[in-house]
Amino acid sequence: MTDFSFIANAHPSYIESLYDQYQSDPDQVESSWRAFFSGFEFAKSGNGHSGNGSAVGNDHLLKELRVLSLIKAYRDRAHLLSTTNPIRKRRDRHPTVNIEDFGLTEADLSTPFFVAREVGLGTATLQQIVDKLRKVYCGNIGFEYHHINDRNRRRWIRQRIESVDFQAGPAISMEKKRRILEKLNGAVIFERFLHTKYIGQKRFSLEGGENAIVGLDGIINAAADDRVEEIIIGMAHRGRLNVLANVMGKTYGQIFNEFEGTAVPDLSFGDGDVKYHLGFSSQVQTTGGKTVHLKLVPNPSHLEAVNPVVEGFARAKADILYGSDYDRILPILIHGDAALAGQGIVYETVQMSQLEGYYTGGTIHFVINNQVGFTTDFDDARSSTYSTGVASVVQAPVFHVNGDDPEAVLFAVELAVAYRQEFNIDVFIDMVCYRRHGHNEGDDPQFTQPEMYKIIADHDDPRMVYSKKLIERGDVEGELADEMEKAFWNHLQERLDEVREHPLPYQYQEPEQAWRKLKKKTDVSDYDQSPETGIERKTLDKLINHLMNPREGFNPLPKVVRVLKGKQKLLDDGKIDWAMGELLAYGAILLDGNDIRMSGQDVKRGTFSHRLAVIYDADTYAPLNRLDQIDEKQGKFRIYNSLLSEFGVLGFEYGYSLATPDNLIIWEAQFGDFANGAQTIIDQFITAGESKWQRMSGLIMLLPHGYEGQGPEHSSARLERFLQACSEFNLTVANITTPANFFHAIRRQLARPFRKPLIVMSPKSLLRHPECVSDISEMEAGKRFQEIIEDGVKGAAAGKVKRVLLCSGKVYYDLAQYQRENKRSDVVIVRLEQLFPLPVKQLKAIFKKYKNASEVYWVQEEPSNMGGWLFMNNMFHNENFGELPNLHLVGRKSSASPATGFKKVHDSQQEDIVRRAFEV
Repeated sequence: MTDFSFIANAHPSYIESLYDQYQSDPDQVESSWRAFFSGFEFAKSGNGHSGNGSAVGNDHLLKELRVLSLIKAYRDRAHLLSTTNPIRKRRDRHPTVNIEDFGLTEADLSTPFFVAREVGLGTATLQQIVDKLRKVYCGNIGFEYHHINDRNRRRWIRQRIESVDFQAGPAISMEKKRRILEKLNGAVIFERFLHTKYIGQKRFSLEGGENAIVGLDGIINAAADDRVEEIIIGMAHRGRLNVLANVMGKTYGQIFNEFEGTAVPDLSFGDGDVKYHLGFSSQVQTTGGKTVHLKLVPNPSHLEAVNPVVEGFARAKADILYGSDYDRILPILIHGDAALAGQGIVYETVQMSQLEGYYTGGTIHFVINNQVGFTTDFDDARSSTYSTGVASVVQAPVFHVNGDDPEAVLFAVELAVAYRQEFNIDVFIDMVCYRRHGHNEGDDPQFTQPEMYKIIADHDDPRMVYSKKLIERGDVEGELADEMEKAFWNHLQERLDEVREHPLPYQYQEPEQAWRKLKKKTDVSDYDQSPETGIERKTLDKLINHLMNPREGFNPLPKVVRVLKGKQKLLDDGKIDWAMGELLAYGAILLDGNDIRMSGQDVKRGTFSHRLAVIYDADTYAPLNRLDQIDEKQGKFRIYNSLLSEFGVLGFEYGYSLATPDNLIIWEAQFGDFANGAQTIIDQFITAGESKWQRMSGLIMLLPHGYEGQGPEHSSARLERFLQACSEFNLTVANITTPANFFHAIRRQLARPFRKPLIVMSPKSLLRHPECVSDISEMEAGKRFQEIIEDGVKGAAAGKVKRVLLCSGKVYYDLAQYQRENKRSDVVIVRLEQLFPLPVKQLKAIFKKYKNASEVYWVQEEPSNMGGWLFMNNMFHNENFGELPNLHLVGRKSSASPATGFKKVHDSQQEDIVRRAFEV
């Protein structure tokens, strides 16, 4: 196949001038043009045209160029003419690919053109060229790929599709045809069986889109033949049970057992979830004899929210298990058309796909395009021509395919796998189909789509459509399809009878091996005291020396030098600040052999220029990761500045954390206020994932929080929302006030025999507060995280304390300053470094010590309807703290907004809070 694409954008007058030059002296013309003109003249002389540069010759040359433009137009826009819709005629999008649009007429149809070589025909007539183009580009697959800038990628696709005889259908073996029929038989009969046996029960069927099972099966087989060892799948509820049964290998008996509802699950470890949200893992044998590990990630009903979770899980496996060989692991995302077009997380996930920190080697997106979202027609669901418009963000090709043509679906998915493995970039398959029932099986779609559902009612299911096609072609006997249907129905009935006679115990699928060593269920005794997380002094000194002395030959920027000098002054006094405490924690974990991954906006430097985990050479501008090369046997410290996204990035990091319990995964918000941009990930995955799906996560969220007069958008990480979500030991929520305690909190994540997400209200102004420092000795061996820090008094003086102030976070330093200045020895300040699980046992000891105190106050900076107050007040009512005065609040008044936007008002409010804590 000859490539004349270099001619397509050349101006005709330029080509004429170049042709004149060629006729005078061919050697003066560049080789590719010379080859074109030579072939053109040869073809022209064979057609009886003059080859001496006459007007007739130049006119024919211009027509050659017009034909070339026609070919380019078909490649660019003829997908708009493809027959991809199985139930209705597609809308006319005016693709302008008629010959008249290019200055050609019917009289030219019998004229041979040399540029026919561009489509692999040799010299051929215009009619032959058009016929070939229509067969390739206007059939049951619409190839949308000319938005791709990379010429090599376009050529790769073009060569593979233009060499296929689509009139006869893609070349497919009889073995593959039987495989298709088997998969369709299983998919269609399974849905019909459920519809018959469980009338009215929600299952979100795949009916109308059953060729998705053929497509997924094709992806798995093709991927396994091309080095893929593991496939991570994310999808919503539509068709999930069919995928579980007919792709993942979950037994029909297990699924029927869930429908029957007779087995009582063990609720001592979480509340579980509905059957069409559950995840599943399996090993499957492919048609090529390969073994592939499949994982279907559990998901909520929040459409597309699972996408970044899948990508994060896949990246973790690539990093940890496959040595960053992305050809060996494949993410697949299964979308609905309405959700793909409507949910912003789709854009975020695609946008991050080619970034260093979030790259997974390309995702195959399979769209089950049933042309409706609940009751919403696609006209109301998107502005773009296709639901796959987001593909253009990364110039991913889109293969639109008729959902009633399984052979076309198989060709499209095999092409997609080959493209992904060749270029390691996303690719989309848009399978246009229909939804036979309503949104769920109890919903009547004729209220809102009466015309469409009149057509669907009379339309054969995909299995019947394909069976008829095979019989008409003589590929199978007419009785085969009926025999397969009866045999499979009987098989399903047998499995159902077994389950009804002997219900299966409801069992959660075990997590992967690495997680099984951890404790599944925790109780209050697991939180009475944190494990020891201090390290040997010589190890601390080694880390400090490494951090304070960049490698030889590295010349830090002057500002960095000043920062390091400031830290050295503290070190000389045996103290460290917050940033040093954080880096020491990471370094200690790395020396233990564990990897760390950290991402978020500006994390390399830190939003507040405090972390400086990566610094730059003043001369070469080369970066230096300060936690690299501490020791030959250390773990890897992977730190990435993220795109400006919360939802996508937090979802990615959560997914990454699910893949391994032995690495530390951290996401930091630029400001804690912005974390609610990822509220879906927080609510549906992080806080409830373990209860719903029995999957632990040790993710750390660092959320800068504190009232410093920066207004309502830069003050609050919404501590109250995390505390409201706390129950059944699902999270750890901390508001830490010392660098040493932060050091231990970080180290504790991997020291415990279980994993829980850690939510930290991290500091801003405390990063440089002169009193927010710790002695190095506080991080030495034998030390641990302090859930409570008491600024107490000893001996008989404890009996003189009249007021106990409970607080958490930055406000402590304001209270401590007031106490010193006013010599209030009758007041004791108690810091709750950990709010959940609440250290009840330690609190009881505090109250016992100060049993003569007549007043107990909870002091917070936040308004009374926010912060920790409602949680603490509730806990004091529910826990037995003995004979204790009522807990009272000192804080800002209830407010719709987290903070005032006026600095003077803020200062006045802050002073009032501190004064009232002692004087009210």
